[in-house]
Amino acid sequence: MTKSQSLREPASLSDMCRKHAVALFVDFDGTMVEIAAGPDDISVPLNLAQALEALAARMDNRLAVISGRSLLDIKRHLGTPAIACAGSHGAELVSSDGSLLGPQPLELPRQALDALAEYARKEGLRFEAKTHGGALHYRSNPERGSDALSFATDISNSYGLAIKTGKCVVEVVQKGANKGNAVHAFMQTAAFAGATPIFIGDDVTDEDGFTACKELGGFGICVGNRDGTAAEYSVPSVEGVYEWLELF
Repeated sequence: MTKSQSLREPASLSDMCRKHAVALFVDFDGTMVEIAAGPDDISVPLNLAQALEALAARMDNRLAVISGRSLLDIKRHLGTPAIACAGSHGAELVSSDGSLLGPQPLELPRQALDALAEYARKEGLRFEAKTHGGALHYRSNPERGSDALSFATDISNSYGLAIKTGKCVVEVVQKGANKGNAVHAFMQTAAFAGATPIFIGDDVTDEDGFTACKELGGFGICVGNRDGTAAEYSVPSVEGVYEWLELF
């Protein structure tokens, strides 16, 4: 059941870890780094990768970054720290040692990506080609959001794909690619099994992660308050995430 009231801040991570094993799942944009005008415009703290790797060590490797970005894009910004990651909304997963979890994910049909790219060019939007998806960013043209969603939905229906929406972005992905499924997949591995899962995220696509953690006996933490969230708790900002994780 979703909630619309202001959420409380969670108890400290240290207190939770003293009581039971905890598994952490963290979104990237809007959670670990501030939202920017475009996906290539983010500012990543210089020591973020090292801080996440140290956090993973404290958590006995029960930490995973789960992002809408592709794994290749995550690697471009973080390098290759020894932490588990899921990219493309959970379509591609790797363990902390870099080994692939599950089957090799499918790429989107080239015709679908070409259609999205051409639409973005004509409408003055920003197209982001991903390994397993294609996104239309309309932050600079927010009035085009409804039309972009309609076009992307038509493309997804034509090719048997799915839609993800977020903050000024709509993305076409493979069916079944969502952050909740990524949480379930990680929780079935030896490193994560038996722990209490916690998902931290800021956007609509993170709701699947919140719900999955609740199903598995854990909870979600929303970055900022948002009506209709399945999260149980909230922190006010990216800086608040750093503080709660005791990251720096």
